[in-house]
Amino acid sequence: MNPFRLPGLLRWLLFVGAAAPATTAGQIEPVTLELVVAGLDNPLYVTHARDDRLFVVEQPGRIRSVQGGRLLDRPFLDISSRVSFGGERGLLGLAFHPDYRTNGRFFVNYTRRPDGATVVAEYRVSADPNVAAPAETVLLVVPQPYPNHNGGMVEFGPDGFLYIGLGDGGAGGDPGNRAQNTFELLGKILRIDVDRGAPYGIPPDNPFATGGGRPEIFAWGLRNPWRFSFDRGSGALWVGDVGQNSWEEVDLVRRGGNYGWRIMEGAHCFDPRSGCRTAGLELPVAEYRNGGGRCSVIGGYVYRGSRVPSLAGTYIYGDYCSGEIFGLATGAQRVLLATNLWISSFGEDRAGELYVVGLKGTVHRLTGASK
Repeated sequence: MNPFRLPGLLRWLLFVGAAAPATTAGQIEPVTLELVVAGLDNPLYVTHARDDRLFVVEQPGRIRSVQGGRLLDRPFLDISSRVSFGGERGLLGLAFHPDYRTNGRFFVNYTRRPDGATVVAEYRVSADPNVAAPAETVLLVVPQPYPNHNGGMVEFGPDGFLYIGLGDGGAGGDPGNRAQNTFELLGKILRIDVDRGAPYGIPPDNPFATGGGRPEIFAWGLRNPWRFSFDRGSGALWVGDVGQNSWEEVDLVRRGGNYGWRIMEGAHCFDPRSGCRTAGLELPVAEYRNGGGRCSVIGGYVYRGSRVPSLAGTYIYGDYCSGEIFGLATGAQRVLLATNLWISSFGEDRAGELYVVGLKGTVHRLTGASK
């Protein structure tokens, strides 16, 4: 099962803009992966709850807890009866509230039965810290015209607002041109205030908070922003946007930015194929041509941990099909490690250490080869 796309033809080209983080690529030491847990069911994401536990999202609709390197038998949350699972559908995202340790609130992104619409919902922990309460509060429902390009990432920014990644609605080539339509939520990064309003509030500085588009929109022109993250050092928002058939891209996303899809794929004209109007569009900070085993960029994190000091400030990301893990630093991208994983996601623990999720059932921690 491939939730993204099958590989294309062999070729590879790198483009990097001036906005890459500041680490000298030549100083990066070799890295390796150490197994944390196996036996998971289609894991898609790993994160933390502001403590030493890890939480793993399983695509069929469960969240599993890992404590002391052990996978607990009982799921933290099981909403598989609500979730439409298969292909690119399923339970896709998880974010714990910044004040989770006092309020017990967390948020999920899933495609629902029976229609496949995207649901962003709130849950709370029960009296047992290892089990969530079953009650659901739905914040947002977005109809999906096709079963692919659902996005699915949810994460809190340093501003305390919840960010939501939505793909362009699917099929190929964005037939409805939804990513460029600011009155559509598809093909966007959204930003909402879950601490005010019913069911949520709109941050007053959102680009269309007072008109001209949907007020939830933070940035647009994205094809399938499957995974994004905030640099815990700088606060910058990094997005891996899955391409059509030719180019995979990494974007540094700012409020009100238009990232080009479907006018452009990466830094190249898509519709039309040549002579497209690029004025006002944001170019990627990195791109690569898929093919030769590469097919879909998996956005990651700027490394801020301590296990691999030479990676400090390096943006770590990968490719789903090839299993390669890349590092982007000081205007250069390099392959840090070739793996046999179907990389579905990266994750970060409370200390800033990075994890790699393999769709076939594993979570690994990134570490130095000499560790």
